[in-house]
Amino acid sequence: MKELEPDGDLPGGTRPVDLSVDLGRGLVLANPILVASGTFGYGVEYGEVVDVERLGAICCKGTTLRPRIGNAPPRVTETPGGMLNSIGLQNPGVEAVIEKYAPLWQAWRVPVLVNVAGESIADYVEVVRRLDGVPGVAGIELNISCPNVGKGGLQFALDADAAGAVTAAVRRATDLPLLVKLSPNVSDVRPIARAIEAAGADALTAVNTLSGIALAPDRSRPFLGNVFGGLSGPALKPVALRIVYEVTQVVEIPVVAIGGVTELADVLDFLAAGAVAVQVGTAIFADPILPLRLVDELAGECARRGLESYRPLIGTALPPRPGAPSARGVEYRP
Repeated sequence: MKELEPDGDLPGGTRPVDLSVDLGRGLVLANPILVASGTFGYGVEYGEVVDVERLGAICCKGTTLRPRIGNAPPRVTETPGGMLNSIGLQNPGVEAVIEKYAPLWQAWRVPVLVNVAGESIADYVEVVRRLDGVPGVAGIELNISCPNVGKGGLQFALDADAAGAVTAAVRRATDLPLLVKLSPNVSDVRPIARAIEAAGADALTAVNTLSGIALAPDRSRPFLGNVFGGLSGPALKPVALRIVYEVTQVVEIPVVAIGGVTELADVLDFLAAGAVAVQVGTAIFADPILPLRLVDELAGECARRGLESYRPLIGTALPPRPGAPSARGVEYRP
């Protein structure tokens, strides 16, 4: 495959491929390859290795109202086809993020989306209120896979009413582009996605990690200090692909896919399932330049097919009308 110039331009004056994507409310990305929260730090950590300004967007580490030291170690372990992590939203707090990182982001061309987490609606609203209008903050990615103290520790992402309520409250607090991150830990994600859309989200990201555990080598206890961790990596892809496929059939807002992207074929799969963009996550730890290579490879694939834009690749696997949800269980009968 020919090496591509930045932004999808082919060498020798060949017509460039349009990789731009509109995620709503003025958030237009140069290409549909983003880096996922928790895997790329605040962007500066990879600055000497990766030309960050060639990325579609950066989703920074989860940010909370106050600093968090995170969960007890061990926090990470490998699994077949992926990894489990239980970092516990370790971060310096929103004020430190604004002071230390926002000025650097302001100088970049690449949009930075701040991933926001909280334990109550008030937490989310206050973090977003402080980020609103800060130069360098291009948008918000709402991590609602956090325990809702007002509902006895139930995650916002597991309940349509709670997901809609926190989204609506944040929407009232900011005019920034708002993406909301779905959880795979539900039987039917479609009502939750629709509630988030109705509450004013500009886009959805799908999905967060899948809950799991690993055991200590002697099998005397769980390995992770927090017992439970989030499964990511290639093992998550079939679940993420299924959720993207279901959600894109029932909402009108854009969906950004996350889960097990390691090569161009994964990007093409998620696009075919209806996503307009993808986030690269766990694979970055082993191959930091993978996201940039995927930008080039996607442009090259479009050029090979004679496409001036990647948009004809979106939704090719979707049925003509919304199908039955996987939660019905009939699909799994022998």
